[in-house]
Amino acid sequence: MQSKQREMNFDWRKNIVYVVFIIIFAFFSILLFDKGFLTTTNILNIFRQTAMITIMGVGMTFVISTGQIDLSVGSITALSSITTAMVLRSNLGIILASVVGLGTGLLVGLANGLITTKFKIPPFLVTLGMMEVVRGLAMWITHNAPIPIINQKYNNLFGLGNIGGIPIIFIWTIFIVIIGYIVFNHTPLGVYVLATGGNEEAAKYTGINTHKIKLITFLISGILAGFAGMLYAARMQAGRFTFGDGDELSVIAAVILGGTSLNGGKGTIIGTFVGSLIMGIINNGLIIAGLDVSQQMVVRGLVIVFAVAIGSKKD
Repeated sequence: MQSKQREMNFDWRKNIVYVVFIIIFAFFSILLFDKGFLTTTNILNIFRQTAMITIMGVGMTFVISTGQIDLSVGSITALSSITTAMVLRSNLGIILASVVGLGTGLLVGLANGLITTKFKIPPFLVTLGMMEVVRGLAMWITHNAPIPIINQKYNNLFGLGNIGGIPIIFIWTIFIVIIGYIVFNHTPLGVYVLATGGNEEAAKYTGINTHKIKLITFLISGILAGFAGMLYAARMQAGRFTFGDGDELSVIAAVILGGTSLNGGKGTIIGTFVGSLIMGIINNGLIIAGLDVSQQMVVRGLVIVFAVAIGSKKD
């Protein structure tokens, strides 16, 4: 009887993100029904608004599952949007612009991973410092000015286009989620990531190069943050140093809400996707409800605290 009770309790905790999603969606649907919350246009807006958070969240799931954290993802999106825009402004083509945008994220991720693993500095401190370095660099090279993107083919391909009425940015999001799910759940890398986060010493004894695994997760996080920056640039038709400001907190909240353990050893890509939607629904609902920016910040902060509390309790 006690065993059955523990199993039921485990199932409840495992699925809490879906329960929270349903409750929050139902709450705003009823409260804001007459203000257009449930319209197709608004639902698609939520998907657009959460796209970058979800994509960064996929990478963050890998990082947090190893017991690490990456606070630089928001700044990476800004720098990636700028480097992408600079290549497009020089008329060097969409392919090169994409390579440079992704490469920007890869280089920052590589720096985060190498400093963390080689010098054994806590990732919180490394990525906190890198967050400032990268955003400062984005401001420096642009002199705080946006870089317009007039290449409409790029803008449509990565931000403004639609396929059968479905926003292209949502299609990119689903593609990244599917790839992330497959890698995380059906490849040796996913097993090694969870083993590293669950018990690093035990993982080492089984032959897993835990430093290499941590480095790879930072590379994944950096590349996906770079891709998010490309989407930001296409959607806003410019590269800006302000993109992603504060996104790292929303990303972490989405990942923890989704069921990934803050201490590592457990993660879920689908949960991260749902957690991101929860954050998006809350932001969207608060805006439609007419709350000012300060009130929105209070609510988002409470959600983040709740996410951390839930994540710690699951452990």
